[in-house]
Amino acid sequence: MRFLVAVSPFIGASLAARPFLDVADTGFTDYLTKTAEWTEGKLPDLQDIRALPDFEFAAKQVLPEESWAFYRLAAGQEWGYRNNLDIWKKVPLRPRFMRDVTDLENNIGIELFGHNFSAPFFIAPAGNAGHSDPERAELNFMEASGDEDILYTAALYATKTIEELDAVKRNDTSNGRQVIFQQIYTVDDLDITWTNIQRAVDTGAKAIVLTVDTPGSSVRVRGARHSGVDYPAASTRPHTWDVYDEIRARTDLPIILKGIQTVEDAKEALDRGVDGIYLSNHGGRQLEFSPSPIEIAYEIYRNAPHIFQQVPVLADSGVRTGSDVLKLLALGVRAVGLGRPFMYANVYGYEGVRRAIRLLKNEIIQDGWNLGISSLEDLNPNLLNVKSLEQNVHRVTC
Repeated sequence: MRFLVAVSPFIGASLAARPFLDVADTGFTDYLTKTAEWTEGKLPDLQDIRALPDFEFAAKQVLPEESWAFYRLAAGQEWGYRNNLDIWKKVPLRPRFMRDVTDLENNIGIELFGHNFSAPFFIAPAGNAGHSDPERAELNFMEASGDEDILYTAALYATKTIEELDAVKRNDTSNGRQVIFQQIYTVDDLDITWTNIQRAVDTGAKAIVLTVDTPGSSVRVRGARHSGVDYPAASTRPHTWDVYDEIRARTDLPIILKGIQTVEDAKEALDRGVDGIYLSNHGGRQLEFSPSPIEIAYEIYRNAPHIFQQVPVLADSGVRTGSDVLKLLALGVRAVGLGRPFMYANVYGYEGVRRAIRLLKNEIIQDGWNLGISSLEDLNPNLLNVKSLEQNVHRVTC
């Protein structure tokens, strides 16, 4: 007994010092080095990709250092990025059995603002897909999402223009012509913002996703290191409710606020008539120690659960698996976005993006079967162990 007491502090220290795995270990590297015709620095065969983290490993093999840094970077010392990936293990599932789950495969579709999609996840707005496919860039996202009938939310700062993306929309989805949402940033010259919104309207976007979590430039050490230049001068954007009101007056499209990170802001958005809210910490790229999407979702669930019933709630940041998606949906989120994984998959072009979509659909179905649900409507907070979240939830009077 004395021996166990003596070594226990060292065991704790060892566990605490466990290194962070930037790419989850799925056995991919062992497989490649032992059984595949592969050498480091070469793109693995697409058929050997079995999960979304494999795409990250694959992309790192072939992307130029500056392009890799652009996708991988996060704010400050990157705690927010690491927390986005680590937080899921703190929310175990509580599966239920002896239930008929056979219908789930046909019940993972969702509806957003009157439009139907085949799965509860979407390609989130992430800029400059030309780093991973210089020739086709975001065209791969448009075409693969259309063929798989999922939502694509196009980034404003894309390699391809709004008009170029519109030109490759599919015409035979569940909604007829393919539905996309357009992400928008404000800039100091608001005439540019008004023009971008009008371009989105003219090309048939069905919602505006207004990013609000970038009021100022951010500390991005990794990006500065690999760009070869000093930090640019600090800058800000006009993110205010007055600007929102002017945007609201300029379009009848639904407006979704992207970057909500507290229940207070979620409630104020609801009070001001916002059509939807989007929980996100920008993939950990803007503010060190910003909360992960499941922490934000739980804060809203504990303080103002009615928000989930009154407007569609979207979320992204750190999502890598089907179970991550299910956890957010169980708290009331309607649709879950992924950015980096699709950027990494894009090194394979259209086929890589489509494989990523199919892998995630399959994980949602199989994880859902083993969780005990027959449709997404069966998801609820009782299927989660939220003890860790409860210890840290911020309580407010709403």
